[in-house]
Amino acid sequence: MKKDYLKCINEANIYDVVKRTSLDFQPLLSKRFNNKIYLKREDQQAVFSFKIRGAFYKMLQMTSEALKKGVIAASAGNHAQGVAMAAKKLNSPATIVMPTTTPEIKTNAVKQHGATVILEGKTLTESILFARQIEEEKGLTFIHPFDDPDVIVGQGTIGKEILEDFKEPIYAVFCCVGGGGLISGIAAYIKAVNPTIKIIGVEAKDSEAMTSSLKAKKRVCLERVGLFAEGAAVRQVGVNNFAIAQKYVDEMIVVDNDEICAAIKDFYIDTRTILEPAGALATAGIKAYLKNNPVQSQNIIGIASGANINFDRLGFVAERAEIGEEREAIISVTIPEKPGAFKAFCNLIGTRNITEFNYRYADPKQAQIFVGVTIANADETQDLIKKFSQNGLSAIDLTKNEMAKLHLRYLVGGHAPNAKDEEVYRFEFPERPGALLNFLEHVGANWNISLFHYRNHAADIGRVLVGFQVPKKDKETFNNFLDQLKYPYFVETDNPGYKLFLGKN
Repeated sequence: MKKDYLKCINEANIYDVVKRTSLDFQPLLSKRFNNKIYLKREDQQAVFSFKIRGAFYKMLQMTSEALKKGVIAASAGNHAQGVAMAAKKLNSPATIVMPTTTPEIKTNAVKQHGATVILEGKTLTESILFARQIEEEKGLTFIHPFDDPDVIVGQGTIGKEILEDFKEPIYAVFCCVGGGGLISGIAAYIKAVNPTIKIIGVEAKDSEAMTSSLKAKKRVCLERVGLFAEGAAVRQVGVNNFAIAQKYVDEMIVVDNDEICAAIKDFYIDTRTILEPAGALATAGIKAYLKNNPVQSQNIIGIASGANINFDRLGFVAERAEIGEEREAIISVTIPEKPGAFKAFCNLIGTRNITEFNYRYADPKQAQIFVGVTIANADETQDLIKKFSQNGLSAIDLTKNEMAKLHLRYLVGGHAPNAKDEEVYRFEFPERPGALLNFLEHVGANWNISLFHYRNHAADIGRVLVGFQVPKKDKETFNNFLDQLKYPYFVETDNPGYKLFLGKN
C-alpha cells in the first residue's frame, strides 16, 4: 500500500521524545553570500542528530508484542543512538550493529542508552547484512536507517516544522544525503505543500550514491565510499528514498572534504557549535550553490543534521578549513641556495601571514621550499606565483594536491650529506602578523640556513626549527649573534631525533 506521506507526517505525534528544533539565522554566512541563510538545528536533539525522529516514529507503529521481543538496527552512529534512545523510552531491548570505523563517541553514546553494540562490517552496507541475519535468527524487528516508509515519515516532520515556523517565501532547502532518509522525508512533505520550493541534496565526494543514481535513472551501488563524512557514507541509497528523490529532488551537489571542513568552521563562527562532517554537508552545499548561481536576497534553509564528532578529528578540520574556504595557499617555491635568499623570498610574500614553512638543504645551487600562505581568494594565489616568476623564482600551486596536503607537508626533510658544520636551534617568538619576516631580518645573511621549519599553530608563541652552517672558526661570533637576537632559543644539535632523521648520515 502506497504511503500517504503528507497525511502521516501531519499526524505524527513524536514530541514526547523529539525536540522541535529551532531555525536559526546565520548572520555572517548570510552577509558573505548576500542571501538570508537559516539552518534547522537538528544538532539540538537529545542524541545530537535528526535520526531520533525516524527511529521513534517507526517504533511507535510497532505492536507491544514486537516491542517486547526487541529491535535491531545497523548504523554508523546517529541512527543507532536514535534507535537506542527510542527503545529505552518504549522499554524495548535494542541491539545495534555498527561499522568497525564508527567513532568511539558514537558507540559509547549508544551503550549509554542501554543498547547492546556489535561492531561488524567495514561499511554500513555490511553492517546491515549482518543485522539482517540476527533479525532472522532471533525474531527481532529491524529498524532500517533510511529505507523504510515509517522512518521517512519521522524525518519528514522536519519539513513540516520548517513550513510552520517560516512564513516568508523559501527559495530552497538543502539536505545532506547518505541513504536518502532525510531528503526523501523533507521533499515528500514540502513538495506536497509548496512545490515551488527547491529541494537540493548535498553529498560528500567519494560518497555520491544518490547523485550517481539520479544521473543513471536507477539505483547505483558504489564500489567504495569515503569515510570522512561517515554519517553519510552509504554505498547505495534506499528503494523508497530513490523513488521519492526521482520525483521531488531538484538538484544534487557534491562537495569535497576541504569544503566540508570550511562549512564546519562557518557554522562554528556563527553559532559557537561544532557540527560533524555529515552535519555540515548542507552548509557546504549552500556555499557551493551560491558561488555558482546568481541568487541574491533569497531565503535559503539548510539542515544542520548532526554534531557527533570525535574530538581528535578537530585538528584535521581546523587545518583543512582554510584551504576549503580558499583562505590558505600551499605553494612549492625554488629559490637560490645562498645566504639571504630566505629573507628575499619572505619580502616577496610581503605582509601575508605565513602559516607553514618547510625547507631542508639538499642541493648546493637551489633550495626547495614548501610554504603555506594566508590569502583572500584563489586569484591571490596566482598573483603570488606570478610575482615569484617575475623575480626569477619557480613556483607551483599545490593547494589542490591531496598528497601534498596529507603527507608531503609532514615529510619535507631528511638527511643532508652536504650540510657541513650544521648547528640546529629551536627558537620562540611572539606570534603575530609579520613575526616570521621580522625573525629572518634579525637572522640576517651571515650564515647559510640549511634547515627551516615553521608552522602557525594559532598559539601566542611562534616556534621555528633552524639549521645553520657554522664553520668551527665562526663559533664564537655565532654565539654572540645568538645572544644579540634576543629570542629564546634551545640547542638541538645533539637531539637524538635530529641525529636519527635530519642530521648528517
